[in-house]
Amino acid sequence: MKNFRQLDDLVLDLKGLVLVRELLRERGTDVGALETEIDHVRNRLARFVSGPKPEAAAQSCRPAATAQRRAAPGGMRPVAIQLQT
Repeated sequence: MKNFRQLDDLVLDLKGLVLVRELLRERGTDVGALETEIDHVRNRLARFVSGPKPEAAAQSCRPAATAQRRAAPGGMRPVAIQLQT
C-alpha cells in the first residue's frame, strides 16, 4: 500500500506541475524553473516504476524478515474470524 501511495503522489505532483506550467504559459510567464522541476519529478517517477535493480532486490529478500512478518506481535497467535451474513 505504501508503494501505491508513493506512486500516486508522484503522478499527482507531475500532473499539478504540468497544469501550472500551462497556466503560466498562457499568462506569458517564464516557466524555466518549472520545467526543471517537471524533469526532476519525471525522473523520480521513472526510477520508481522501474523498480529496484535485481541484485538489490535479492539482497533485501531474507528468510529472517519473512519469518518476522509471520509472527504476531507479543507472541499472540492469529485467530480465524468468520463473519455472518
